[in-house]
Amino acid sequence: MFNLYRVRSMGPDLKRKEMMKKLCTLLLCAGMLLGGVSGAAAIDFKAKGQWLMGFTLSDTKLIHSFRHENTKQTKLREQFEAVQRVRLQLDAVASESLSGTVFFEIGNTRWGQGSSGGALGADGNNIIKLKRAYIDWMLPDAPLSVRMGLQGVTMPNAAGGSAIMDTDAAAITANYKINDNVGVTALWARPLNDNYNGLQENGIINSNRAGYLDNMDLFALMVPITMDGFEITPWAMYGMKGKNAMKGIDEFQGFQNGFSTSDGNLPFSLYPYPGINNISGRDAIGGTSKAYGSMFWAGLPIQITAFDPFNIEIDLNYGYVEEMGRYWAKKEYYNQVKRASTERQGWLAKALIEYKMDWGVPGILGWYGSGDDGNPKNGSERMPSIVPMGTFTSFLGDGNMGWAWNDYDLDYSGTWGIGLQLRDMTFLENLSHTFRAVWWGGTNSTGMVKYMSWSDSWNEGWGSNTGPYLTTNDGLLEFNLISNYQMYENFNINLDLAYVANFMDNDTWKKAGNRNSSFQKQDAWKAQLVFAYSF
Repeated sequence: MFNLYRVRSMGPDLKRKEMMKKLCTLLLCAGMLLGGVSGAAAIDFKAKGQWLMGFTLSDTKLIHSFRHENTKQTKLREQFEAVQRVRLQLDAVASESLSGTVFFEIGNTRWGQGSSGGALGADGNNIIKLKRAYIDWMLPDAPLSVRMGLQGVTMPNAAGGSAIMDTDAAAITANYKINDNVGVTALWARPLNDNYNGLQENGIINSNRAGYLDNMDLFALMVPITMDGFEITPWAMYGMKGKNAMKGIDEFQGFQNGFSTSDGNLPFSLYPYPGINNISGRDAIGGTSKAYGSMFWAGLPIQITAFDPFNIEIDLNYGYVEEMGRYWAKKEYYNQVKRASTERQGWLAKALIEYKMDWGVPGILGWYGSGDDGNPKNGSERMPSIVPMGTFTSFLGDGNMGWAWNDYDLDYSGTWGIGLQLRDMTFLENLSHTFRAVWWGGTNSTGMVKYMSWSDSWNEGWGSNTGPYLTTNDGLLEFNLISNYQMYENFNINLDLAYVANFMDNDTWKKAGNRNSSFQKQDAWKAQLVFAYSF
């Protein structure tokens, strides 16, 4: 057995060596932490983790094929995939007032894919990631707690998740407890810094400008108020975005304005429109004399449980991003152009009403978000976001275990919807079901289509990776059926069946793109089975 191992380990396999280096580093870090137990008996180490194994059959495209002049193309993609992910968390607890946490993620690993470690030999590279690393401490003799480092940052929300920010970021949060009912939380986060390589508007890289004015900083204040049967958390967040903060990183280094992270594509959630036609090329936004642009968000989530068995949730949000450069938007169909603004501001209201019963929780959900007015000259009227995570539904949204295939960072902007939900229905022991039927409508003007390309707006299934771009003539009808079986205390099997009926308006969208192009729409669906072991 030993000789066989040596033979299989020999050879100049650089990927395997690189992988082994990272694995050894991870094990060394864990060993150093665990090894400190004997020398510092006061430290209590706690381990948490989760293994996910998922299998899916799906077709998430809302465009089946498109034709340009005499050439027809069909979007082809394998419908079956198998994916796995591992998360490991280690807490070093000195006392109730001091602890440290490190959180690793291995995956997502797609079975058979070499780059993610799922191909023959399982020797993928760059699949071990440090997701969170922070310390928690409290001020002695004072009700002030502080968390510093890479951590989860979620803006207060109710009724369908945060439509603004729910992600991991480098940050400092401080919580002060005024009394049993009122507290104050302050936040400083730095999502972006030192990613700009000096790329100028003329396409030339000036290394002297690398890292210049490329930081994004967020400052938030939240006031959670809790009373018997009533919770409300008014909050506000101000942000400052450097003129180069969105320029150039990784595979987007060649674009003038492009920044993508594992949690989403920031230009899509901050810039005006998906699929916009720029005469200077996609993502080509002109320069600005401003060093920094302002961003602002505010929210008012409310939850009322005083009228048991009713549960009422309401969430109101507003967002604004200052103009940082302009561009020429083109009506390709009419061969016309208009000077357009990168300003974006809008609002969103969400609500959920539930009634608890012995066999389940029926409810009504709905939302309405402001939409574009059809004039790009004054910017976008849809609410901007950083990394949203809407959870009303499990296909267009992230209301279930959408970690592997369908995590589209939903923000609800430019849409409205209403739906019925039957949550946590239980008829057999350890087996529960949730069913939803939701209608999606649009609040964006049909006039915006003239400035857009339907291939960019719809070809990947959604308008912008933060949700579908729907006009007032469009609609989608989504159905979800989620079944969860708890086989053991730490082991669950989750089945998610979903279908989206596509009522995209052909007459509206045929004015997108140029006169020689056309498309054929289709419905979308998925069947997802996930095995989850948590400890």
